[in-house]
Amino acid sequence: MKTVTGLFDNYDDASDAVGELEASGVPHDDISIVSSNADNQHDDDGSKAADDAAGGAGLGAAIGGAGGLLAGLGLMAIPGVGPVVAAGWLAATAVGAVGGAVVGGAAGGIVGALTDSGIPENDAHVYAEGVRRGGTLVTARVDDQLVPAAERILGQAKSVNLQERRGEYQADGWTGFDPDAENYRSNEIGRDGARDVNRV
Repeated sequence: MKTVTGLFDNYDDASDAVGELEASGVPHDDISIVSSNADNQHDDDGSKAADDAAGGAGLGAAIGGAGGLLAGLGLMAIPGVGPVVAAGWLAATAVGAVGGAVVGGAAGGIVGALTDSGIPENDAHVYAEGVRRGGTLVTARVDDQLVPAAERILGQAKSVNLQERRGEYQADGWTGFDPDAENYRSNEIGRDGARDVNRV
């Protein structure tokens, strides 16, 4: 099995990628999504994210964490990242990595969960920072025969070019994901969407 990951500035693009992964044969239990909710977009649209999960994404996975068990796509706050909507194995692993306690290390749990699944640490830092800044992360564990299709889906024209984004962050003085950093305010979220993405 290999872990394949894509970062999206737009939740709808990420949701479409989840649907494509499922259509390609990746089981629901092997897909995870973590989306920033700092701007309350998932509250304001009548839980559109939850509807997507139930109707198409099918990411029903139990997530253990502080405050009990959340089933499927649920809202949680991760220090350093801020409020997110998340479901699937990555979210469960990230929350479980801190023993269910929401503390400063919880955000580091995303980096740890990604690196434990085979993502290089320097890439995991960019992915976590991308979510912190308003993005949506889609991660899939795929069998070897599905790797090419999953890489094509998550590396599509609407996903973020990770190397370019890393360079843009570093040009602004960023040195790595800091789980102890203050959350972005809602008016600061989404600036990455105005950056260049890997679009055709």
